[in-house]
Amino acid sequence: MGREYSLQEAISLAIKAEKDSMDFYRRAASVAKNDRARKVLEMLASEEAGHLKSFFDHYKGAEFGDLTTYINSPADKKNPTYMKLEKAISEDMVEKKALELALIEEKDCIGQYTQLAQGVVDPSVRAVFERVVKETQAHYDLIESEYAHIMGMVHESDQDIFVRE
Repeated sequence: MGREYSLQEAISLAIKAEKDSMDFYRRAASVAKNDRARKVLEMLASEEAGHLKSFFDHYKGAEFGDLTTYINSPADKKNPTYMKLEKAISEDMVEKKALELALIEEKDCIGQYTQLAQGVVDPSVRAVFERVVKETQAHYDLIESEYAHIMGMVHESDQDIFVRE
């Protein structure tokens, strides 16, 4: 059975998750060789920072300090996903592996935030979780599309060209 979280615990978890995601995308973008992939990763990092701010606005604790300081604080290099990214960088498989890891992380966030939103009573905070779920699904779709492009798969915009009667 899953653990129930207080509102502040749920927001704290979300803040940490968004910071980890932002740091992951920033790092991946900083080493990406493919310009298109780098732009996608930079955009995702920026959107994760926006999510972080949305959660930060509802957080009453002080463990993270102020938003600007927290956003600019060093990445958690012991985060398992960040560690996998560093390994991919050393193996020169940045874009492919970063996108694969991002797909897993975004899917996990969708599940986690959906579950957390169900337990939130405050409608304004629940709305933040629900909005972030929708935006995270959009991230997933974008990453999936970029992954298909990087891998040389047929892009969804080209699919109708290949459909035959």
